[in-house]
Amino acid sequence: MANPISRLIMTLGLVLGVMLAAPAAQAQVNPTQQSVNEGALLEALGSGGNVAGRITIPDESAGYLIKPDNKLWAALQGDTLHQISIWAVIGMVALLTLFYVLRGKIRVDGGLSGRKILRFNTIERFAHWTLASTFIILALSGLNLIIGKTVILPLLGEAAFGTLSAWGKIAHNYLAWPFMVALVMVLLLWVVHNIPNRLDLEWLKQGGGLVKKGVHPPAKKFNAGQKIIFWAVIAGGAALSYTGVMLLFPAEAGTPADWQFFQTIHALTAAVLSAIIIAHIYIGSVGMEGAFDAMGTGEVDENWAKEHHSLWVEEVKGSKASKGRTQPAE
Repeated sequence: MANPISRLIMTLGLVLGVMLAAPAAQAQVNPTQQSVNEGALLEALGSGGNVAGRITIPDESAGYLIKPDNKLWAALQGDTLHQISIWAVIGMVALLTLFYVLRGKIRVDGGLSGRKILRFNTIERFAHWTLASTFIILALSGLNLIIGKTVILPLLGEAAFGTLSAWGKIAHNYLAWPFMVALVMVLLLWVVHNIPNRLDLEWLKQGGGLVKKGVHPPAKKFNAGQKIIFWAVIAGGAALSYTGVMLLFPAEAGTPADWQFFQTIHALTAAVLSAIIIAHIYIGSVGMEGAFDAMGTGEVDENWAKEHHSLWVEEVKGSKASKGRTQPAE
């Protein structure tokens, strides 16, 4: 009969044997399992092919470990779109600053008269401010997705940047809907006033009266510059809306390559439209005397209106005069 020491040694040997045999037994659970072939892996990487693993879910694209198309898209996001977004904003701000230094604030040559003319009613101002406020938040939150990690994160730190980005994503997803509603409202309200005509060519030839003092080309309710901004907003807003919906619902976008295409168009359109809107904000605020009143109170000074929209003033006064001459039937 074996002594206690011998039994202990035999027991430890048995446990050790089971532990050493376990990995080998586990490896034989699936005898058909394929191991990674290093040569095939290097060949796929060298030829630009896809490197994929094995999956058990219906989405085959989830098995891709390395995909050249994704690498190109990642480089586009991290470099090209990054630079375009930054320079679109900085470039426009620089141009407007230079314009302000050279031209100064555009004043009303005849001075303010103190007489007011209704330019935009409550519904028009509501549509404009809804579109403007949602676009600004969407632009800032979208810009954060592109340059946030390299520009904002070092300034705010990880905790604050994480909170800002989380709230920005929520705002971006949900404010897209009132933006689209306001875009349709603006189109319906003002499209009739933004049809191009021959007056627009003359306005453009004279620089809209923005470059040379004392020059005020005739214009109706919207001049050529405002028409350009209007159609840029409508076209750009429509592109942002469509591509944005595709990004929110990737199953509707099609393949992953389609989704990446929509994301790229979304970012490029946002960059260009942001630069245009910055110019619009400048003219409507510090760039031109009396311009903000149009969307602030809805009423503009009569002298301002005569200088920038003379034909529209004639239409308004003519309409009022015709109503005043109308006598009720007895």
